[in-house]
Amino acid sequence: MKSVSEQFQALRDRNQCALIPFITAGDPDLETTAAALKQLDQQGADIIELGVPYSDPLADGPVIQAAATRALAQGVTLEQVLDVVRQVSPEIQAPIVLFTYYNPILNRGIEPFLETIAAAGVKGLVVPDLPLEEVEVLTQPAKAAGIEVVLLVAPTTPKERLTAIATHSQGFIYLVSVTGVTGVRSTIQSRVGDLLKELRGVTDKPIAVGFGVSQPEQAQQLKQWGADGIIVGSAFVKRLSTGTSQEGLAALSQFCGELRQAID
Repeated sequence: MKSVSEQFQALRDRNQCALIPFITAGDPDLETTAAALKQLDQQGADIIELGVPYSDPLADGPVIQAAATRALAQGVTLEQVLDVVRQVSPEIQAPIVLFTYYNPILNRGIEPFLETIAAAGVKGLVVPDLPLEEVEVLTQPAKAAGIEVVLLVAPTTPKERLTAIATHSQGFIYLVSVTGVTGVRSTIQSRVGDLLKELRGVTDKPIAVGFGVSQPEQAQQLKQWGADGIIVGSAFVKRLSTGTSQEGLAALSQFCGELRQAID
């Protein structure tokens, strides 16, 4: 399995845009999570973002919050999530990026946490509430462990902070398309195109856009505006949690294929 950076470089060499689905681990159950990771990989996902259920998910909208609540109600733990990664990672091509919050990392200790997730096969890490002032406390040991820490840029981020975030972000830069939490939205703000240009002025690192992307047409628009990657979360989570596990997996697989076709 390639690193996140290696995957983006391979895509750039082929002039392709990365498709990055997000799902919540343990919803509707861990067995379905393992099957979903394999199906997303088979349907053309280039990188897969796997959310660790957390009780206070500040950056997540109602769909992903509800998924995390259901997973936690079943007693899903980080260890179980990593067991799924350990099981699946040898069978898929797409690097797995773990999405979690800063407090669970601090509670375990930064270096033990990083060593544990790296040993399971995780290649990247998104921590939405990581303070910029503490970034190096995480990114330096992460680099040593073979984990790339992806930082987020919001529409409201001042230009001087854009440069700092771009400098420290590893793998790619996560551009949040809206002010607020994740969720399905019917349109993508044209401001995103301006933000992409602004970021291009301070970095040559890959930029992936997420939050609010829910339709193939939106993904296509973001690619046209210059995004290197498209992150889609709530739309996948909603499909996977609707109906039986088999129905959810079928809907997930079909939607992934539609997104792949749109950005190709």
